[in-house]
Amino acid sequence: MDRRIQESPWKRVEKKRERESEILMTAYEDYTPIKISIRLHQQKNEFLLNNGQGMRKRRSPLCAEQDSDEALKRRSADSSRQDPQEEGSMKKPFRRLGLVGKIKRIFLVLMIIYVSIPCIVKIFPSIQAKLVFLNFVRVPFFIDLKRPQDHGLNHTHNFYLEPESGLKAGVWHTVPAQMWREAQGKDGNWYLSTFSSSNPVILYLHGNAGTRGGDHRVQLYKVLSSLGYHVVTFDYRGWGDSEGSPSEGGMTSDALFVYDWLKQQIGKTKPLYIWGHSLGTGVATNLVRRLCDRGNPPDALILESPFTNIREEAKCHPFSMVYRYLPGFDWFFLDAITANNIRFASDENVNHISCPMLILHAEDDTVVPFYLGKKLYSMASRSQSLTGHKVQFVPFPASLGYKHKFIYRSPELPSILSDFLGVAHPLAP
Repeated sequence: MDRRIQESPWKRVEKKRERESEILMTAYEDYTPIKISIRLHQQKNEFLLNNGQGMRKRRSPLCAEQDSDEALKRRSADSSRQDPQEEGSMKKPFRRLGLVGKIKRIFLVLMIIYVSIPCIVKIFPSIQAKLVFLNFVRVPFFIDLKRPQDHGLNHTHNFYLEPESGLKAGVWHTVPAQMWREAQGKDGNWYLSTFSSSNPVILYLHGNAGTRGGDHRVQLYKVLSSLGYHVVTFDYRGWGDSEGSPSEGGMTSDALFVYDWLKQQIGKTKPLYIWGHSLGTGVATNLVRRLCDRGNPPDALILESPFTNIREEAKCHPFSMVYRYLPGFDWFFLDAITANNIRFASDENVNHISCPMLILHAEDDTVVPFYLGKKLYSMASRSQSLTGHKVQFVPFPASLGYKHKFIYRSPELPSILSDFLGVAHPLAP
């Protein structure tokens, strides 16, 4: 008999319930959270494998940044493949704008400097005094003023005088060139003894900047020495190896002291001439005015590249060119010079001078304009104090190129001097 037939209906229902419960238990175990996640992960992998993509790991933020960098590089590479003309047209406006900005910045800086300099000079007038004297400019550099022979002056003696107590001034004495053999190895006493010769003496007053050893000055000493003159020159206080600080009064006092010392050495009968150059012409007229006021004028005054007064010269000087037309130029710059008691008023001094005067000026002088020398001559020729004295003006054409400090090169200079002085040059001792 069939087994199912033998089983009672009751048992069949019970077995059915047992199978259903087993199925439920199995399903419950299969769908716990852990198993669900595992199964989902497995299903995902199976799906990826079936689509041929393989298993991939989840990328970190760093990898994502690398991907973005690579994407930017690809974009820049693509943009670099653009048409060069198109790229140039895009960059040019930016470059042009940058250049204009730089020019504006430079212009602004220059304007600030341009405006600030007059204010600084006005607040500190001593700056303007330094610009007038330029005694801090020592050219040539590293010169040993104790050794004039280093400059070809092997018949020159260096020594020091004291215009004031405790204040020494460096002096050079160059004997006439005809004495150079005898001068070798001689000391100061021998040089002093040469003043007893019949050769006249020239006291040379140099201009601003440099020292008594300046090249153009040395060349003039050689020319005058070759003509048979003693040449005595010195550095004002504050110049070269001379002590003290520069001032117009101090420069004039130094010149007066050296002149009086020379007069003691040569006596009253031997001619003594005064030669001033550039700023030294202002010192020279100051000196000669004092000498004339006390009744013992020099035998002659020679002015090379002179000016009328320091205010007019400052207006024409190349340094003032950028400010010459600035409103308030006189107040900012010229009044600062006057505040330092600097005048060098040769135009006033000629009205108190009573000795022969010779003016030498080159037409192409850019430092002291030619017309200032001509103007000073015009004033001197009308001066009552110079009535009866020879007043001569000698211009040098611009074609010669003598400018401000090369008149010594003129081959006509010896004849000009002899004609003015009225005597032949003492070429022999």
